[in-house]
Amino acid sequence: MNRKQAQNRIESLRREIERHNELYYTEAQPEISDPAYDALVKELEKLESEFPDLVTPDSPTQRVGGRPLESFENVRHAVPMMSLSNTYSKDEVRRYDARIRKLLADESFRYIVEPKIDGVAVNLRYENGRLVLGATRGDGETGDNITENLKTIRSIPKSLKGTATPPPVLEVRGEVFMTREGFARLNQQREEAGQTVFANPRNATAGSLKQLDPRVVAKRPLDALFYSVGELDGVTFDTHGNLLDTLKQLGLPSHKRVWPCDSIDAVLTALDELQTMRHDFPFEIDGGVVKVNERALYERLGFTAKSPRWAIAYKYEAEQAETTLRDITVQVGRTGVLTPVAELEPVKVAGSTISRATLHNEDEIRRKDIRIGDRVRVEKAGEVIPAVASVNTQARTGKERVFHMPDTCPVCGGPATRREGEVALRCENLQCPAQRKQWLRHFASRGAMDIEGLGDALIEQLVDQKQVESITDLYRLNKEDLLKLERMGDKSAQNLLEGIDASRKRDFWRVLHALGIRHVGARSAQSLEEHFNDIDTLMNAGLEELDAIPDIGEVVAQSIHNFFRNPRNQKIIEELKDAGVTLKRTRPSVGPSAALKGKTFVLTGTLDHFTRDEASEIIRSLGGTVSSSVSSKTDYVVAGENPGSKRDKAQKLGVQILDESAFHKLIGKTGA
Repeated sequence: MNRKQAQNRIESLRREIERHNELYYTEAQPEISDPAYDALVKELEKLESEFPDLVTPDSPTQRVGGRPLESFENVRHAVPMMSLSNTYSKDEVRRYDARIRKLLADESFRYIVEPKIDGVAVNLRYENGRLVLGATRGDGETGDNITENLKTIRSIPKSLKGTATPPPVLEVRGEVFMTREGFARLNQQREEAGQTVFANPRNATAGSLKQLDPRVVAKRPLDALFYSVGELDGVTFDTHGNLLDTLKQLGLPSHKRVWPCDSIDAVLTALDELQTMRHDFPFEIDGGVVKVNERALYERLGFTAKSPRWAIAYKYEAEQAETTLRDITVQVGRTGVLTPVAELEPVKVAGSTISRATLHNEDEIRRKDIRIGDRVRVEKAGEVIPAVASVNTQARTGKERVFHMPDTCPVCGGPATRREGEVALRCENLQCPAQRKQWLRHFASRGAMDIEGLGDALIEQLVDQKQVESITDLYRLNKEDLLKLERMGDKSAQNLLEGIDASRKRDFWRVLHALGIRHVGARSAQSLEEHFNDIDTLMNAGLEELDAIPDIGEVVAQSIHNFFRNPRNQKIIEELKDAGVTLKRTRPSVGPSAALKGKTFVLTGTLDHFTRDEASEIIRSLGGTVSSSVSSKTDYVVAGENPGSKRDKAQKLGVQILDESAFHKLIGKTGA
């Protein structure tokens, strides 16, 4: 290759590597595997070594990672955060040892092998024992200030422990990660909410730390481990082993298992042992890190342009297996999300036999061009959830079939729709057998029938033991049935029965809301109650009559009309009647002279003298409307303690804000 060809290839490699850096470090959406990325870097390094005059300061070989996000404050690291050079070759590990021994010809030393966590690198700065700054690695010189996000991680102490005189400055470095179990739980929640799932725990972690709202981060199952240091003042460490022990004493989580090694043979044995244990860790590891134990030698060993010479990472090949995708079926989750599932020729991956794998959603199938009959590569995403990683298109015979998601729910036959802003198809029928538990939760919730004592754990038992298959079965329960359930005593059983009995007398609109009619929320149910005296009148209403009701509209009207034409739903209504549930309006309709007629309220924060429901009922009884969001059409925002963003938005829009005292006066003047 002549100089011109090398220059063109170097420029092409730099552009490609920079693009993958952006995807990996900034967008948390990598397109290629680690080995493929490392191969690009190795090729660039080789060309730059052959043509050193073509090396530039901004080459990916001369710096670390990606740029900081613009949405966070940039902070400069007191000591640069360098990345480790890595290899997939044991021969290269031996050559690394030879180079180290040549540099340290007159020194004896040991190595330490520790797990390489596949997470997001961070730096924590403690001053006089208190956490004052937390940052991402960024480009190695400058990172993002994510202190508030890191403070939400329970394993990270805000103050150092175990010492009465903490060092003036201690910077610790390590990884934020997501456990495999936590990752699986988060993806399940996102899938049920119709959101895009994360590809792996590292992407999920990176996406979480990029959140601008720490309250969102606090809900993510993040954890951290620390294994290195940056700037130090008032503390020193003789060995890496001593460093790890000290971090633990200060309350900073660190590796529970490391391997001290006297020789390179012992290092390779330790790496093999670590690989056999990789699935035993609660988090994902992608290799082992080999470090010189004696820290006094680090300065002598020095650094390359982007990596310390006193450590190297040995990475394990990703665990995948190829098999045949026999079919694609569709399962319905408890929130109605339709998920395509790959039915596979059984294959062993990461220690277990896989015969099914999630395909997440139709967009994912299209993006990967997955077809029935394909030869596919299967991996465990986060080593928990089996997933189809890619397709071996070279193995296609032409007999493979393109898959299309169904238009109807495969369980109940109801329509499958995609909500705005979601990637998932969803069955909107809460009475779908696949959604039975979710329907019961909705029916019993405070905004609906408000059944005291009917929580998630009890619903799980009632459905699993087939005591309740429909909402109407709740009204047939007796104490003898309930006492058969786990952890159910006589008093708890009696309280639940009383709660169910009390729900028979709930307002008519609450029953309408509890039925789970598609598009009918609390406000729509209240409008229906205002216009119809009883359930029979509502069931017989025509489309035009429903469409003419304020807050209903054409789409909701069609949904209500369809609901009451369904024989299954008609049967439920009859059973509710037989159970004595209120199915008619029990309060007089609000007249045109009602004191708050036409006024829209938003409630925010905690009220001392009312629950939200009680305040809403008072407003409605006086003809007002209660909305969940603030807009220019809002007349009043009633703000209690800790009102949050709704009060701020009201101030910006010039909406009148009432404290609880002013709200009292307003409803008092109306005679409430």
